[in-house]
This record gives sequence, C-alpha cells and structure tokens, in this order.
Amino acid sequence: MESRKEKEKKQVKKQHLLLANILQQILNISLILLALMLSVLLCKEIIYFVGHAMELHQISSNYELLERILVFFLYFEFIALIVKYFQESYHFPLRYFLYIGITAMVRLIIVYHDNPLHTLLYTCAILVLVISYYIISAASSRKH
Repeated sequence: MESRKEKEKKQVKKQHLLLANILQQILNISLILLALMLSVLLCKEIIYFVGHAMELHQISSNYELLERILVFFLYFEFIALIVKYFQESYHFPLRYFLYIGITAMVRLIIVYHDNPLHTLLYTCAILVLVISYYIISAASSRKH
C-alpha cells in the first residue's frame, strides 16, 4: 500500500504535468497566431514587390527597396522558425535565431549606415553571430 506522502507526490506531479500541458497549448496557439500574422505581412510585402515590378509603386531610394526585401526575409525566417518548432517536437533550433540575427544586423547596416562607429559595431555583431554559427555547426557535426 502506498504511503500518504507518495500519493501526495503523485498528485503534485499530475498537477505539474497538467500545468505544463496547459502552458504548452497556450504557447502553441500563440505561435500559430503569430505565424498567421507574419504570413499576412509577408503577403503584403509580396504585393508591394509585384506592384513595384509593375511600376505601380514609386520608391524614394534603392535603400528603401533593399530594406523591404530584408524585412521580407525576416518575416520568412520567423515563419520558418515557427514551422521548425513544430517539426522538431516543440524545440527552437538555435541556428535559426542566428540566421534571424544576421539578417536583422545586415538590415541595420543598410538602413542606418550614417554613423561609421555604429556600422563597425553592427559588423562586429555579425562576425560574432557567424562565429557562433560555425562553432555550433562544428559541434553538431562532431556529434554525428
């Protein structure tokens, strides 16, 4: 026969599992909603590019077009990250965060390139992200 403490431990463990499952479902629903919103924004950018290709939209500079292209890729990478989360059994692969970080830093360099010191710092941040990616790739290839 189980002691009272063992029954209490099992009850607490069941409560913790229930709470974890509820929080996991909330996270999943939130990520699905975020993916839907990002998909809408991604489609909006595609419509902009089609309009630009058909010369319906006038852009003030090539920097604006390049910025919008990079924003498009940021949306795309976030959607890919969410897809990978569900494919990898509720796990975010670190390399996707590095891709997003590198793309975001490139966007910053293109958009805010007036200050040479900031541009140098952004470039150093990209270098750190690339080195991090290399280390992660090398470590995972050694495991396999």
